[in-house]
Amino acid sequence: MDLQARADHLAQIIEEKLGVRGTGLETKLKRAGRRLPKHIRTQGALLVEALRLEGHPKLSQRADPARLERAFADIERYLSALDPSARRRANVLDWLAGQAFSFLVLAILAIALLRWQGFL
Repeated sequence: MDLQARADHLAQIIEEKLGVRGTGLETKLKRAGRRLPKHIRTQGALLVEALRLEGHPKLSQRADPARLERAFADIERYLSALDPSARRRANVLDWLAGQAFSFLVLAILAIALLRWQGFL
């Protein structure tokens, strides 16, 4: 596959695994932001730069094919290991934990107020 086809494939995987919308790899990497580790974002930036240089005959020779291949493989390996349902489950559990903590703080404040007023 050529560079653009592989970039489109990675963009499709990012949309499936992370739920990030947008057009093209650059937009999806930008919107994924901190959901991706730093080394994956760095390799994504390398791919985006190679895509920009691809249209220019002399500048496209600056791209190291071995490095680009490694970047594609690393990003694809990381994304294939992600489980979207586990991410959603973790988000729900984080939300529930936050709600439980808020309820606990509210209960402690209510008990402290009742005790301070002499009702307990």
